Amino acid sequence: MTQTDIVSSIGVALILLAFALSTFKQISSESRIYFVINLLGGAMACWGSILLKSIPFTVLEIIWTIVALVGLLRTMK
Repeated sequence: MTQTDIVSSIGVALILLAFALSTFKQISSESRIYFVINLLGGAMACWGSILLKSIPFTVLEIIWTIVALVGLLRTMK
């Protein structure tokens, strides 16, 4: 397994973890932890997509990370 595979896999796993926890009512989709997990997952998946040179995936993960950051900042107000 390459560094790219590891980084991308961890990032995607974090995003899916946040989704699953929210879906099964273990965390709120409005909670800080939800946004933190999505932010970390999105950033790692973005890094992996940059290493893969996948522009569509990079754009998706940049937007995912920005949305998660905005959501996190809103919970801090």
